[in-house]
Amino acid sequence: MSNAFIEPLPKSKDEQAAIALYVVDTGTAIMGGPFPTQAQAVDWARKRGHHPLVARARHLTNKNKPDHWREP
Repeated sequence: MSNAFIEPLPKSKDEQAAIALYVVDTGTAIMGGPFPTQAQAVDWARKRGHHPLVARARHLTNKNKPDHWREP
């Protein structure tokens, strides 16, 4: 089972900016979405056999740093 990163869009360092949608990213390509909620993106990834991870903080989304991600 591969990791699938659930990322908010648009990407922003401003934590007060509104999140418009979520996408499912494998680290090499965006696979799914857009989804209006994080829960829908997580469900989509799980149904396809991926291990979903969500960002701990919106501005910390470096896929090479495990501390930036958590299980939903």
